[in-house]
Amino acid sequence: MRRALVKSSGLIHSAFRHCEAKRPLLNATSMLYEVKNNIDACNYGHSSYIFSRAISADAAKVNYEEVKRTGPLVEYERRISAGELEDGDNCQMGTLREIQRLYDELCSSVHACHLDHYSDPGKTGRSRWLWSRLMPQSLVSPVKGLYLYGGVGTGKTMLMDLFFDQLPCTWRKKRIHFHDFMLNVHSRLQKHKGVADPLEVVAGEISHESILLCLDEFMVNDVADALILNRLFKHLFSNGTILVATSNRAPDNLYERGLQRDLFLPFISTLKERCMVHEIGSSVDYRRRTSAEEGFYFIQNSTSGFLMQRFNELIGQHTARPQEAKLVMGRTLQVPLGANGCAYFPFEELCDKPLGAADYFGLCKNFHTLALDGVPIFGLHNRTAAYR
Repeated sequence: MRRALVKSSGLIHSAFRHCEAKRPLLNATSMLYEVKNNIDACNYGHSSYIFSRAISADAAKVNYEEVKRTGPLVEYERRISAGELEDGDNCQMGTLREIQRLYDELCSSVHACHLDHYSDPGKTGRSRWLWSRLMPQSLVSPVKGLYLYGGVGTGKTMLMDLFFDQLPCTWRKKRIHFHDFMLNVHSRLQKHKGVADPLEVVAGEISHESILLCLDEFMVNDVADALILNRLFKHLFSNGTILVATSNRAPDNLYERGLQRDLFLPFISTLKERCMVHEIGSSVDYRRRTSAEEGFYFIQNSTSGFLMQRFNELIGQHTARPQEAKLVMGRTLQVPLGANGCAYFPFEELCDKPLGAADYFGLCKNFHTLALDGVPIFGLHNRTAAYR
């Protein structure tokens, strides 16, 4: 029941997954998430456990002859030796070698890929777009990106972060959750209304800021995203963008059974053309290794009082009162009770209303802790609320 409860609240959980989580409190009628903004790892109450990011020492026998002096493999071995990573498998080692290969290619192609901020000032936004009208040219990168996919909890995000953290700080790079990336794209499109091809301008801005783009949890559910991805990434790739992405789905399974999917299919071809595709074949879900330490689970119906007590402890001397959270594109969300970065919601107020990923991301940017009261048993009768 507990696993079903956590899995069924997928969309809210996804919104909070790219933040650091502490002491989640879950029960049949109440859930409490405590998160910290702008951190891409999740910590579920165990000092040596990083959410789905552990790798084993047994799989860490790296031959240094095949490793250069710097890079993800070297850092991986250092973390194994320090006891920071454990309990992994050989599937992740195969993925690490792919990541190291990409790292080495990038390091040997810094100038060709225009990766360094200081050696390639470039042009911004509309300037780039106007210049491309006068002097059409393609700056497709000589280095292909990497698309990692596999089951949940196999360490995809950890491996991408391991790669990203080893890159020089002077490189034009960005690491962002896919949903946040698309919200940013739509916000930029609004800004450039009236331009002949706003997607080209947006792509010019993004590639000027970040030639190397790392997108975590690549998952297409929204038809508005699906219809612009192919044109957006064609412009990005033409500007030299290199994509590194993680996903639970193989490229051919993206936006499966989605509306107007035939219009999305060209993007899959573009993605496979510009990225090496690698599956992490591990069957281990490392998120479940410390499930007993994630928090508390109660089956009684009288837990609302306990949840409110914990909420009051978290807000301390502050007074909880109704608040209004600002979301994206001018949208707002009414918060029944909020104080000291904590928000309290009845389940029906947050999950029985027409809210989406953008709203939940906006919520977790306004509050680091969410108390969710009255979580029901999920079934076919409330599957929409369960998805939210």
